[in-house]
Amino acid sequence: MHTLPPFIVAIPARYASTRLPGKPLQTIAGEPMIRCVVRRAQAAGASAVVVATDDARIADALSTTAVRVLMTRADHGSGSDRLAECAERLGWPDDAIVVNLQGDEPLAPASGIRAVVQALVEADTPMATLAMPIASAEELFNPNCVKVVASADGLALYFSRAPVPWARDAFARSRERLPADVPFLRHIGIYAYRAGYLRRFAKLPSTPLERAEALEQMRALEHGDRIAVRVAPEAFPAGVDTAADLERVRRLVTSAAH
Repeated sequence: MHTLPPFIVAIPARYASTRLPGKPLQTIAGEPMIRCVVRRAQAAGASAVVVATDDARIADALSTTAVRVLMTRADHGSGSDRLAECAERLGWPDDAIVVNLQGDEPLAPASGIRAVVQALVEADTPMATLAMPIASAEELFNPNCVKVVASADGLALYFSRAPVPWARDAFARSRERLPADVPFLRHIGIYAYRAGYLRRFAKLPSTPLERAEALEQMRALEHGDRIAVRVAPEAFPAGVDTAADLERVRRLVTSAAH
């Protein structure tokens, strides 16, 4: 991989998650999840790490770290909207590269964070993101697993919580096994963009598909902006959306420590 330009990792962390309240403060191996995410960002070589939150409890959990915490408004519709406030208040130049590492990705590998920066630079698109092949029907049919369909040249065509693409003939026979010749991809909740685009994105009206799927990246697609999609260079474990996800991550961390 080529030498990367400097990049900022900004971590939106909201306390009032609907599926797992207080999610950033749920503990993993004895420490709040948000601290785990911060360490991942630092390990990737970010020139700066910023946590954007709307809750003082999250800021307090980071008070003994060197990371910058910015208290943001509570009414943001998405993590990208929250980071746009950071871009304005911290005066990030328009060409600054910003990685949106969501506050529920405590196992994000450093290589993946760097890879999304590389994708943005190489593709010259307003946004870039990552994906991983889906290995099981259970994962494909899980609405908490976001799927992405990409074009032959690596641009996002659609994101959905539904099982896409729909392998009509194969699924007519069985939905227990995935056909090997269909590119099922799990979307990884990480984005890279320039600060100037981040500001513009936050000013775009919310869109019907964004609201229907509850996926902020659909706003970019519906307004005609391109999103580069690249397969992560190594395993990128799924983040934490639910209590079951949290237990899965706790088991993985405990297993890795022994």
